[in-house]
Amino acid sequence: MNPPKLQNWQFIKQKLTPYIFLLPALILLFATVFWPAIQAFYLSFTSYEDLYQPPQWIGFDNFRRLWKDAVFWQTLENTFLYLVGVVPILVIAPLGLAILVNQKLRGMNWFRAAYYTPVVISMVVAGIAWKWLYAENGLLNQLLKTVNIFPAGIPWLTSPEKLLGIVPISLASVMAVTIWKGLGYYMVIYLAGLQSIPADVYEAAAIDGSDGISKHWDITLPLMSPYLALVAVISAISATKVFEEVFIMTQGGPLNSSKTIVYYLYEEAFSHLEISYACTIGLVLFLIILGLSVLRLAINQQEDVTL
Repeated sequence: MNPPKLQNWQFIKQKLTPYIFLLPALILLFATVFWPAIQAFYLSFTSYEDLYQPPQWIGFDNFRRLWKDAVFWQTLENTFLYLVGVVPILVIAPLGLAILVNQKLRGMNWFRAAYYTPVVISMVVAGIAWKWLYAENGLLNQLLKTVNIFPAGIPWLTSPEKLLGIVPISLASVMAVTIWKGLGYYMVIYLAGLQSIPADVYEAAAIDGSDGISKHWDITLPLMSPYLALVAVISAISATKVFEEVFIMTQGGPLNSSKTIVYYLYEEAFSHLEISYACTIGLVLFLIILGLSVLRLAINQQEDVTL
């Protein structure tokens, strides 16, 4: 029989071993994520315009400035429009695609690959390609002129006018690229969920008279609800953090009509060198994303209780 001290040491060793293996990753994570986040939180309460001088503590002045900043509120509105315009489409449309490509038909793998191809294309390449398509003499305007719908073409990326009085045309054009790029990614998530549903369930539903489109309403949607919630939260967080499309295609213009909160943060930090003010904007963005993450956890807990 082992003495009590040896037993205690073995117990402590057993408990500490996993954390020792995690220690290098935790140190790296702290150095590259947590410490910069703490620094950014501190800088949001300072003035750090001169990079050669230490930051000066100014309290809540940056937050008061943010409250009165009309450009910030416009970017927040644009981000909200982006969220409302992109997320519902990326929740519903990929599910329809997943149902289509889940059919056991010859050559269906080619369709899956075709729908997924935009996902593996770099956003830089995709943004430049779509910018050419949206150009004044680009393919889209040439097609519109050919069918004589809009003989003068549409200023896709250069018009601050609002589509249906709600979304600026430039912002809607960028949103279309985000949707095109994300359809295949979320389709794969749904496809994994669809393939986990036993075929017996659909066969039993067919016996009860639920077949065709009705079987998806009665069977697919209820069983896919965890995947729907997951895609909704992931796409919402991605839409809130959108940057590359705006940077490549519009640079936030014209007249800030396509400027999102992340692009405004980038502009203040690296174009105007307003580091502290950019950290304040980043703190607001962090709170928005935190709220979406908490919503996701709440949905998960509710689903667990239901199950």
